[in-house]
Amino acid sequence: MANLTWAQSVAAGATFTPLNGWQYEYAPFGGTIEIVHDATAVGMVATITSGSDTLQERSPVSAGGAAGVMPSALDRLPVVDEVAAGDRLKILYENTTGGAVNVEGTCIYTPG
Repeated sequence: MANLTWAQSVAAGATFTPLNGWQYEYAPFGGTIEIVHDATAVGMVATITSGSDTLQERSPVSAGGAAGVMPSALDRLPVVDEVAAGDRLKILYENTTGGAVNVEGTCIYTPG
């Protein structure tokens, strides 16, 4: 099982792609992923893809998180999907506000 966590301040109008450059950005084996994330304010949107599948189309990220505090699947609805070997895992955050917003999250990849 591989786990990547992030806590990032995203400037107004900017984007953030936390899985770029991760060792498991391209799944070496089939398995599952679980993504849990939140933001410190409304206005952050996310698009999540796995290979050619769109797991979450450009949608608001749950707000109310605290900067630097990792969200839990007990508090936030996780995005869970099966992935195939070679699938590129991608999360694109877009800050649609006029100020910086923090986004925190975790991605767990479990080969199966």
